Amino acid sequence: MLRGLAGSPRSIARLLLLVPVGIARIAFAQAGPGADWPQFGWDAASSGVSHARSGIDSRNLTSLIRRQVAIDGTVDSSAIYLQGVTVNGSAHDVFFVTTTYGKTVAVDAGNAVVLWEYTPPQYSAWAGTAQITTSTPAADPDRQHIYAAAPDGTIQKLAISDGRVLWTTTITLLPRREKIASPLKIFGGKIIAVTGGYIGDQPPYQGHVAIIDAQSGSLLHVWNSLCSDRAELINPASCPASGSAIWGRAGAVIDPATGNLFIATGNGPYDGKTNWGDSVIELDPGATQILANYTPADNAELNDRDIDLGSTSPVLLSPATLAQGGKDTLIRLLSLNSIAGTVPHTGGELQVLSTPSGNLLFTAPAVWNENGQTWIFAADGSGTAAWTFSNGTLTKMWSNSTAGTSPVVAGGLLYIYDPQGGLYVYDPVDGTQLARLDSGNGHWNSPIVVDGKIALPEGDANRHATAGILNLWTLPGDAPARRRRPAIGHR
Repeated sequence: MLRGLAGSPRSIARLLLLVPVGIARIAFAQAGPGADWPQFGWDAASSGVSHARSGIDSRNLTSLIRRQVAIDGTVDSSAIYLQGVTVNGSAHDVFFVTTTYGKTVAVDAGNAVVLWEYTPPQYSAWAGTAQITTSTPAADPDRQHIYAAAPDGTIQKLAISDGRVLWTTTITLLPRREKIASPLKIFGGKIIAVTGGYIGDQPPYQGHVAIIDAQSGSLLHVWNSLCSDRAELINPASCPASGSAIWGRAGAVIDPATGNLFIATGNGPYDGKTNWGDSVIELDPGATQILANYTPADNAELNDRDIDLGSTSPVLLSPATLAQGGKDTLIRLLSLNSIAGTVPHTGGELQVLSTPSGNLLFTAPAVWNENGQTWIFAADGSGTAAWTFSNGTLTKMWSNSTAGTSPVVAGGLLYIYDPQGGLYVYDPVDGTQLARLDSGNGHWNSPIVVDGKIALPEGDANRHATAGILNLWTLPGDAPARRRRPAIGHR
């Protein structure tokens, strides 16, 4: 929240729409004190756009100083950030990350020192194996707790003060087959987590949407993308169908106005009744009923050819329109009114267009509202592109041939990480490259930009490493990073 300005973030955003674009970018970067980045994509909708101060603009961008924090694992996802929280008895600005083997680490954003590290009890059984998570943690609005996933299919509530566990909840009965790949979300006092499968799609597994009470850890409800008539956490072998993973980088996308959940599924059987492979589904906030559904007319071919519709999560463009990418190199524009209800909806897209380079889409696009115009930014393995959205149509505004993971917009600047190395910063309106910040190689890692700082993990989960790097960029004047961290006991 922009605490230095009166009004809600939405009213402030409307005010900024009246300011010329170039001035607005500087004003947005500088207005008010810092804020939080509490979950993947900044908000529950995973817009990828922060409405808080970034502290970084085109004038100070090139003065950023990089620090590298050595951590006990690879973070193949993104960080979250909380400003001025109490850790070990004193106030700190803190980045939190979860490694592929379930270690959750709190890093002081000022001096790059590890404050605490939570290690799951079964860590030694997974370390170095293919049993991983690529999830991003989520922070409770109380700013005293975070929620993190582990490779054994559990979610932990951790105290920000010292990393201790308050509860642990299981969301799969077969963690060797069902993977928590996507970020956790928090909304309305509930944790929303989803499951998919591992590389190779070895059966049995199903995609689940799990709803957890944030206070108690109770598993409130489960919606299964296969055998969806069974409202429970099922033994995967007990369902005759396998597949239909929910594994998009944004996981479940939440409409902040209604609390409704949007998910996209991967390859799997489809019958429009109880099996929802290669589909977009809208669920009520408790995940108890389907409110809307869609599958492409060629869903059987998508399944046969292993080109998941759900390789990326739905993107909310307006209250009535969403976009859905896929491994088939297409982006589909869908009318929510046209796909509403439980009757199966096949085809009927508003528009179908190519991904940025005609490559598979695995990333979470960003949606930015500026000067009364809605923009969408997406990146794939060979390119980046920007479109504007108006009257039910996407119009391409610019593109380039630089690969990228999930874009973010902060302080009026567009940030995209190339997994071959380098964090690129663009003018979002015309695509002009403003900077390239050095970084190592990665996979699905993506940056966050907040409070005069940038955090970007690097490394690839598929290398099964137990050590990794978190890149931190700060403006000159911050405390220098320590070369070595003090010994910290594992919990």
